[in-house]
Amino acid sequence: MKKILVLLTLWCWIINPKIVVAKNPSVGFQGEVVEILEEKEIEVMEKKQWYQKLVVESLDKSQKVEIENGNDPLANVVKYQVGDQVVINTEGETYIADFVRSKALVWLTIIFVGLLMGIAGSRGAWSLLAMGVTFLVVFWFMLPRILAGDNPVVIAILSSLFIIPVTFYMSHGVNRKTTIAIIASVITLIIAAILGWIFIKLGYLTGLSSEEAGMLALDKSNLQMRGVLLAGIVIGALGVLDDITVSQSAIVEELATTAGLKKAKDLYNRSMVVGKDHITSMVNTLVLAYAGAAMPLMLIFVNNPHPFGEIINYEMIAEEIIRTLVGSIALILAVPISSFIAANWKR
Repeated sequence: MKKILVLLTLWCWIINPKIVVAKNPSVGFQGEVVEILEEKEIEVMEKKQWYQKLVVESLDKSQKVEIENGNDPLANVVKYQVGDQVVINTEGETYIADFVRSKALVWLTIIFVGLLMGIAGSRGAWSLLAMGVTFLVVFWFMLPRILAGDNPVVIAILSSLFIIPVTFYMSHGVNRKTTIAIIASVITLIIAAILGWIFIKLGYLTGLSSEEAGMLALDKSNLQMRGVLLAGIVIGALGVLDDITVSQSAIVEELATTAGLKKAKDLYNRSMVVGKDHITSMVNTLVLAYAGAAMPLMLIFVNNPHPFGEIINYEMIAEEIIRTLVGSIALILAVPISSFIAANWKR
């Protein structure tokens, strides 16, 4: 239980920006709107928008500042109320950067951890620790090494080769089922990386289709943006392999134990009956997950007056299609690969 409390504390520390701001007070602080001095509708560049003059007091009560909100042309001007907690940026000019959202994030995390622990018990505790390991590898090794200019694909694969065995064993225990799932996941991940590399080349993808990627490339000229794109595909594929490889190896174990099947061919064929259902449901889940994450892009796709054959050639669209299909192919291949290894494993 102490480990869970420590993990929860670390998690809250990671997502709570107050701690980061406190370390560098020159950049800004968190405060609360305590008074509205003035508010009215003004015209900025021939467009009407809401203007406010606010008094914001820091949460530690150490300072008060007057801030004008809405006097510059903005696509979305927020109307603040007394009591709203906001993040103040003091670098250059003083302005409201955004709302304070850390409390909502902390409460949602507590609900998540509570439900996980209440329903899954000790298995949930181990899965939380496994998630913590994943975060450590991603944020303390993978991302810093990529930013330093190392090959993103090599770093992503090395990270995955560490994440897979450690997190699988922590979540599912040290047993034959988990070992089979690890081997199947590694093989599938390598295939996904090769497929991703081939079709990034064939699709002439640069990895610069998004605004964020373009800004990152300008700021970090040593980054290999194609490699960053492929690394993202590899890590995304890793996210779906745990469930399907462990499930398929568990199915084979049950068939060997409960149904008394001994021949590898029988074990494989019977497990693939369930595996096919697993594939159809998981592929649909994966497509919906990608569609949900890329909802603004999908809306642009639907609202575009150009013909379908032209739209799919746009890099931002082609990138999402290749990302989704490579992940789906990895998921499909994971079923027969894990079933085959489990069926032929000596018992």
